[in-house]
Amino acid sequence: MATGVHLKDLLVLLDGIASHDLAEDWDNVGLMVGDPAVEVTGIMVALDPTEEVMAEASRSGCNTVVTHHPLIFKPLKALRLDEPGTRILCQAVLTGMAVISCHTNLDKINGGVSDMLANGLGLGATRPLVPEIPDREGAPCGFGRVGDLPAPLDFPDFVELVKTRLGVPVLPVAGQPPEQIATVAVCGGSGSELGPLAQEAGAQVYLTGEIKHSMARWAENAGFCLIDAGHFATENQMVEGLARILRQRLADYGPSVKVLTTGQQRSPFMIY
Repeated sequence: MATGVHLKDLLVLLDGIASHDLAEDWDNVGLMVGDPAVEVTGIMVALDPTEEVMAEASRSGCNTVVTHHPLIFKPLKALRLDEPGTRILCQAVLTGMAVISCHTNLDKINGGVSDMLANGLGLGATRPLVPEIPDREGAPCGFGRVGDLPAPLDFPDFVELVKTRLGVPVLPVAGQPPEQIATVAVCGGSGSELGPLAQEAGAQVYLTGEIKHSMARWAENAGFCLIDAGHFATENQMVEGLARILRQRLADYGPSVKVLTTGQQRSPFMIY
């Protein structure tokens, strides 16, 4: 059945959700692979563009994959099927799979990656940790979020909350754990450098992924608490979150385009 939605329509729709103008200069967002004139048969949303996700999309009748992390990030010197760094890209081209990225633009928007993380932890009255000029709709945007818990929690209870909501078995903690937590700062993904801003914003704890050794030492000296919940766990909420937004927005285009979320993606790290 013809959907009437083409890749160019999806690109416009995604730009309306997370404007390309918000992306960092070093980032690469938008259409990585594909022909804008092609009709969309279905969309698979994932965090990472992996071979497993591409295969799952194909099996599910989807010819478009929308990911958070870009398929092409650094300039390429060659396209080789025998090298893991470019094999996925080659396979996407050969199979006609379109690949789109919404990265730092999706991080910053109101309702974006860090908001999804904050909402998952039950934080209210959130505001950007690194505020920028409001987006096209006048909504606050920027990296990270600061918000309040519904009621203060003792530190061990907060740790259990994070483990349960994010599905992580362990949580590395650096610095001085507070006795009680009312205000929390979060940043989905690799937000190590924002630790001092989280403390200045009045949070009792800052939760993100990939906290650097030097920042952990800073937390010790500053008497502040950092929690490293991992890059995957702090961003994975965006998969269902973005899929839900796409389903709502695509309803305006007439016949529904199926929007699926991957079941083939796990954190690349294992706990032994």
